[in-house]
Amino acid sequence: MKLSKQLSKIALLLAGASALAGGVWAQDTQEPSDTDTTTPAKPKPAARGVPALEDPNATDSNDQATNWRPDNGPATGLQDATLGSPELGHSYWVPGFIYGSTIQSRPTGAVANSGWYADNYVGGQLSLLASGSTTQLALNYSGGGYFTTDSFQQNGWFQQLSVGQQIVRGHWQIQWFDYFSYIPESQFGYAAGTGLALPGVSGTLGPSIPGLGMSIVPNQSIYSAVGPRYSNAFAPQVTYLLSRRASLTVGGSYGLLRFTEPGNVDNEMVLGSVGFNYALNPHDTVGILYRFAGFHYDGEPQALGTQTISFVYNKKVAQKIAWSIYGGPQITSFRVPVNNQTRNIGVSAGTSLTYALQHGSLLAGYFHGVTAGSGILLGSITDQATFSVSRQFGRVWNATVNFGYSRNAALTSVPGVTSASTYNDLFGGASIGRPFGRNVQLIGSYEATHQTSDAPVCSGTTCSSSYTQNVIVVTFQFQTRPFVLP
Repeated sequence: MKLSKQLSKIALLLAGASALAGGVWAQDTQEPSDTDTTTPAKPKPAARGVPALEDPNATDSNDQATNWRPDNGPATGLQDATLGSPELGHSYWVPGFIYGSTIQSRPTGAVANSGWYADNYVGGQLSLLASGSTTQLALNYSGGGYFTTDSFQQNGWFQQLSVGQQIVRGHWQIQWFDYFSYIPESQFGYAAGTGLALPGVSGTLGPSIPGLGMSIVPNQSIYSAVGPRYSNAFAPQVTYLLSRRASLTVGGSYGLLRFTEPGNVDNEMVLGSVGFNYALNPHDTVGILYRFAGFHYDGEPQALGTQTISFVYNKKVAQKIAWSIYGGPQITSFRVPVNNQTRNIGVSAGTSLTYALQHGSLLAGYFHGVTAGSGILLGSITDQATFSVSRQFGRVWNATVNFGYSRNAALTSVPGVTSASTYNDLFGGASIGRPFGRNVQLIGSYEATHQTSDAPVCSGTTCSSSYTQNVIVVTFQFQTRPFVLP
């Protein structure tokens, strides 16, 4: 697909999302509560997770722990569970500036020669939280250009956007989320723990927008897919409160992954789901979920369809723990038979955990199931795990350790793109940062990425079945004080 067509499709997708706008982030109505769920929620800047530095505009750390709003999202929804978020009595927007430098070694087998090179990022940031009488809108954006010292690459640009909206009308709750990125490499472990990893300003002034589950967003966990890529996931969701304890959730998503360089496989995913939620008590919810997903590939006759029935359990205690676990059978159908079979029966399962430590946080996640193939395979059985722990030292310093692992086993492969059937990829590293005054933050990190496969990955005359890349990242961020919206 030509670049102009890619941009047009993404523009139309974001325009469609914007057409739904009317506000975001009001209190969900799934779990039983003595509070009237039709009362509009105040806007809130929520913790960004990692790195979780203190709000530079707060005069006291206790200011961030008052008036905490719990996450009452549906257990069978498309988004991950969170710890909730603190409230503010007003809407606001915050502009910022970011400079980042990634210094990295060239992985063996990527090109004919090896060596170190740097990508220097310069861009702007924006975070916004706006509230209406029954609606709220949250947005985080970062974008700009990067300049490389690598003779095998060209200078380019980067964009990352997360936006969400929620409308509450009586027993109805309408939500949508959109996550877009254009970056020069895989998002799996990309600049983990630094200001380049997430859109918007750092700290609690960047509004919290719940992330979509690992099975919802386009998977990018095979490092052999090279070059800049567009990724977008748009997910609307409707929840209807049947009673104080029971609710019904219907949702769907459209995701795409497009590359600007040849040798990769463009793909898209369409997903629909329906789930029933039942709150056992204010902290524990169970549910049953049916989900269908279809995977399509540009220029390829193969297409996949999956049907999954999952049992879900959620536990949420505001400011302490958010845990979700699900699992069930998954049936995969092939448009073009694979090994003379048109159907495969397997299992889909996953879990996500956010746990608040005394001076930090712990995040972990795991997913097993069918994905599109990360731009290399025509479908894969993916096992993906991530882990992150952050800790604040004193009033200013914050350290983070990140780790991720994925295994992708091919359902089908593309002749001429890869001869491997299994890929094992991982990243691991640590970062440390601190604010300087109320408006400036500096973060430095080191990360290593590693891939092995059961067949050599070749570029030019160089082939290797494994390679390692070392990455050093330094980011400098400046943000103004928040501007209050009327």
